Amino acid sequence: MFFRQCPPPYFCAIILTATINAPNNSSHLKTVSFLMKQAFSLLAFFLLGSFAINAQNATGPVMTFPTTTVDYGKIEKGSDKVRKFSFTNTGNEPLVIKSAKGSCGCTVPTYPQEPIMPGETKTIDVSYDTNRPGAFTKTVTLTTNETPDTHTLTIKGEVLVPPTQEAVPASNGGIKQ
Repeated sequence: MFFRQCPPPYFCAIILTATINAPNNSSHLKTVSFLMKQAFSLLAFFLLGSFAINAQNATGPVMTFPTTTVDYGKIEKGSDKVRKFSFTNTGNEPLVIKSAKGSCGCTVPTYPQEPIMPGETKTIDVSYDTNRPGAFTKTVTLTTNETPDTHTLTIKGEVLVPPTQEAVPASNGGIKQ
């Protein structure tokens, strides 16, 4: 039969041609219907196979953050210095944070030392020295066992300078001069 001799990539073109040029008898329509089902089954199998291959490539730990930037906003000098970055291991292997380094000595990260299991959510605390007045933007670089192995977290804000008090003349204590 002509249909069975054609290679699979030509199924759709042959089926469409056969359907358009088909005589009006039921056995021919059954054959065309059967071939169309085969063609669509092969297409579905191919698509599902390619999705499965892509899903298998996503192995290992994956560190997922809702946000990688925290804005302190405008804060008073000496106010609360710690902000938290939450993350989840959305991969399928344990996540290990090897190191976390602030961009300067005024930014100190604290991170989980133990492996984070798949599906588990943890936090990284970042402390900024709020005794330094002025605007700031600092980063924390994380090194993990992922590929690629680094993430960058950013903190920013402005530490307000406290208003200075005006000097008031000292009272003479009621002594006449």
